[in-house]
Amino acid sequence: MEKKLPGIFANKIDKPLANNERVAYGAKEKKEEKTEKGVSTNGKNINQKLHDIFASPRYVYKADVQIVTKNGTFTKKIIGQNNTHLITIDNELLPISDIIDISFVD
Repeated sequence: MEKKLPGIFANKIDKPLANNERVAYGAKEKKEEKTEKGVSTNGKNINQKLHDIFASPRYVYKADVQIVTKNGTFTKKIIGQNNTHLITIDNELLPISDIIDISFVD
């Protein structure tokens, strides 16, 4: 017993297709990378070091870090950051622009 399946409806394509061109359009332009201000030490700038600290498995809620700034070196527990400042557990705001180097305390 052979049954015929119903026909499939397909719209007519009456316009030019350029889907792939729109998706890959960004690769045709030259990408300009912004260089962020930050003193580079050991090949990483401060924002990269902060990202490494907050993304590390050692950081759960607070991280003991040694911070070197223009004014001196001190050890703080940082709990977060916003665009311009680090937030310590003592509710202090440390400007990221003043930080020269930052690392975990061992």
